[in-house]
Amino acid sequence: MEKPKKKQVLLYYCVEAEELARKIANQSDHIQLQSVNWRSFDDGFPNLFINNAQDIRGQHVSFLASFGSPAVIFEQLSVIFALTRLFVASFTLVLPFFSTGSFERMEQEGDVATAFTMARILSNIPITRGGPTNLIIYDIHALQERFYFGDNILPCFETGIPLLKRRLHQLTDADNIVIAFPDDGAWKRFHKQLDHFPTVVCAKVREGDKRIVRVKEGNPSGYHAVIVDDLVQSGGTLIECQKVLAAHGATKVSAYVTHAVFPKNSWKKFVHKNGENTNEAFAYFWFTDSCSPTVKNIENKAPFEVLSLAGSIANALQI
Repeated sequence: MEKPKKKQVLLYYCVEAEELARKIANQSDHIQLQSVNWRSFDDGFPNLFINNAQDIRGQHVSFLASFGSPAVIFEQLSVIFALTRLFVASFTLVLPFFSTGSFERMEQEGDVATAFTMARILSNIPITRGGPTNLIIYDIHALQERFYFGDNILPCFETGIPLLKRRLHQLTDADNIVIAFPDDGAWKRFHKQLDHFPTVVCAKVREGDKRIVRVKEGNPSGYHAVIVDDLVQSGGTLIECQKVLAAHGATKVSAYVTHAVFPKNSWKKFVHKNGENTNEAFAYFWFTDSCSPTVKNIENKAPFEVLSLAGSIANALQI
């Protein structure tokens, strides 16, 4: 069966995601970068201009978004809604990190599901000549959020785990890895993609007013333990997992998250310090470039290492 020809894709991007956009374009001759003039009026509201608007008619158009801050969402939505009305052949929205809803718990009347609100907004992106918008998201935090989207948008859920697996195979101790999940939620999300590794599952248990991490299943003794989760905020859970895995005999402990959010510079507690005992530090801390501001802050600071989504996104744009 003859392979379908690759489509030419015009890729627009927001200011925060420019570096990732350039990496994506470098992955393929079939991806061409385009630009938007991100200006503001004197009152602070957006004054936007899509360059080459006449030339994108009949083209496959995509937009690389970053919704990491509420302050930048409106201007990006304005461009997204405008692009689909320029007679494009198809439209793909790449939103590596679906940020809203990470901490939401609908426990009582009055709680507001902002993730559902954002999904409803995105579901109202105008339909193009080629049909609904394709939405590419990586490792969405709450799996049920995939059902929040309406019929006018086609969510395509990707994962950063293949990047981790490739990196683990490059390690000198690749044959001595155990995957550690910080809780049952992480295990349910990722274990099928990592089932060729031995696993450890941790859990938080209450002791009085404290929540303490314990090893629930598995044995990390003698292994390089790699903690796997979808995102990190303060990092407190990862630190507690590191301590308990080391106490149970792990030779060293590393971590991987797809989305490194790290509000209020919480990444600083992971940076290697001179003279620090290696048993009290992470050997590696891998994360992707889904959260662009984080990459600028911590790239090239041990133990952090960026695993870029550029190649994966370039492939997804051909779906």
